[in-house]
Amino acid sequence: MKLLLASQSPRRKELLTSLGFEFEVVKIDCEEILPGDIKIGEAAAYLSELKAEAFRELTTDEVLLTADTVVAAEGQILGKPKDENEARQMLRTLSGKTHQVYTGICIKTIDKTYTETDVADVEFDEITDDEIEYYIQNYKPFDKAGSYGIQEWLGMAKIRKMNGSFYTIMGLPTHLVYKILNEI
Repeated sequence: MKLLLASQSPRRKELLTSLGFEFEVVKIDCEEILPGDIKIGEAAAYLSELKAEAFRELTTDEVLLTADTVVAAEGQILGKPKDENEARQMLRTLSGKTHQVYTGICIKTIDKTYTETDVADVEFDEITDDEIEYYIQNYKPFDKAGSYGIQEWLGMAKIRKMNGSFYTIMGLPTHLVYKILNEI
């Protein structure tokens, strides 16, 4: 079987490689728009399936993996920030509070689709405006849901505790991916 990873995320590439899988990175052009009535806990899986459906027809020897991560705080989804101001607002929203990180995966073969979501709770210490500025200027978190990466400075310095998989927060629930790919 030939594994296709439909993600430009360096973190997902790193994690899938660390799991011991060989894969080819493919690009999917897909407009990621959520229905207005979707439940927060279903959004990441919805987006990962949307990406899988936008890909070309698979051949019998191909397996496609798509993923999406959604950060939720105070009843709203925090996507990838459009600019520095939006990143500041998101980080202020997360400061001193607990939020949820949902990562959905879709693994698709020519005849079957597996979709799963994993969730983790993350609690931040208070983040000062100076710390927010330092993080934005030095880490440019514009490709990350919620404006932060757990594996970067902000995660190391400000996460007080978490309940759930570190890798789910990083962007790929490796335990689910490993289980499903081994079943296939």
